[in-house]
Amino acid sequence: MDFEKYISSLKSERNFSNYTIINYKIDLEQFLEYLKSKNIQIEAVDRIAAREFLYYLETRNFHRRSLARKISAVRSFYKWLIREGQLKGNPFNLVSTPKLQKRLPNFLYKEETEKLLEAANKNTVLGLRDKAMLELLYGSGIRVSEAVKLNIPDIDFEGGEVRVFGKGSKERIVLIGKFAISAGKEYLLKRGKIGTKAIFVNKRGGRLTARSVERMIKEYSKKAGISKPITPHTLRHTFATDLLSNGADLRTVQELLGHASLSTTQVYTHITKEKLKSVYDLAHPRAKIL
Repeated sequence: MDFEKYISSLKSERNFSNYTIINYKIDLEQFLEYLKSKNIQIEAVDRIAAREFLYYLETRNFHRRSLARKISAVRSFYKWLIREGQLKGNPFNLVSTPKLQKRLPNFLYKEETEKLLEAANKNTVLGLRDKAMLELLYGSGIRVSEAVKLNIPDIDFEGGEVRVFGKGSKERIVLIGKFAISAGKEYLLKRGKIGTKAIFVNKRGGRLTARSVERMIKEYSKKAGISKPITPHTLRHTFATDLLSNGADLRTVQELLGHASLSTTQVYTHITKEKLKSVYDLAHPRAKIL
């Protein structure tokens, strides 16, 4: 069984991100080690053996999300082996993937968003950089991993567009508003030319990392007096929530976020309903039942 060939196909054929490929490789190596410990050949795995592997994973106390990914990785591997003509049946088609609890994304209310966006010190180059990053993340909804990869030619300030390379190196165009445009222009003007095409750089002139942005947002949330935990992804969630709360349709938000499936975007409909309920309870004189 050509294990390495399959791993290569995840990139070339399915356009998986490097992070997903690494996880799939770890999951499959764990599966192959399990088969070796049980002295079972991969072609000899049947429905019973597949379910015993799931039970083995459950006894190792993996998180449900990890369990689901591991089963998905093995099921996908068998599917590939069938396609390559090396096997005839997929025993993991008969194994149910553990159901995942839907986690509602954390988001900011309008007052919290404004406080966070105003927390950066705009009198320094680094402060202007941070302000531009915050405005971009909230104003476009892009992932922090996408933001730190941006190069100067990727932004069209006049057209209000940004070319983004998302998961699996998929390219898409996202929109940015006047606040993100203004903050970005001011930062780049103050920064000047420093011999790099990267937009966001650290104090040494190297490309800013996602981890650095995460630390930066944590510091600014404390400065803004926001007690709940905030990550770069919180701004992405806030972007989507605010769009839907103000009348945007789900399909448009899906496109802007770069979600492959509409079902991924639908989680935000739960948030907007909760937001509407909380506003109703606060604003309507007869909303509360005594």
